[in-house]
Amino acid sequence: MDNQSKTASYKIMGLTPLIQVFDMPVSLKFYRDLLGFKIISSSGEGDDVVWVLLKLNNTELMLNTAYEKLSRPLNPDPDRIAAHADTALYFGCPDTDALYEHLQNKNFSIDKPQITQYGWKALTLTDPDGYCLCFHWPLEELSEV
Repeated sequence: MDNQSKTASYKIMGLTPLIQVFDMPVSLKFYRDLLGFKIISSSGEGDDVVWVLLKLNNTELMLNTAYEKLSRPLNPDPDRIAAHADTALYFGCPDTDALYEHLQNKNFSIDKPQITQYGWKALTLTDPDGYCLCFHWPLEELSEV
């Protein structure tokens, strides 16, 4: 029996990354208020919670605080933030120019979308915790969208 036959009896229906954040209210201002994600579920009421499930169109993302409230340091650990540069989240975004304009209108400083070496148009930014976010779409499909 080949691998295709072995997996045919079940479906995997998506992926929802979980990232650790230092300050949930700051992260929610970024993901919810700036990018437009909606809170689907959370560990409590308001913005000062320890966990949230966010959704924007068909994209889900979970945020979890890196520290419990009583043990959270006053400032983020610079080494921890620097280590987040190893993590990149890529989002399918057919109109990176519209996202760029949206962010500009919200006074978010960002470089214009670029054409990648692999033939995609990409808008790259960093979230408050140092995670790289890339919103991109293949050039050959831009005319089809």
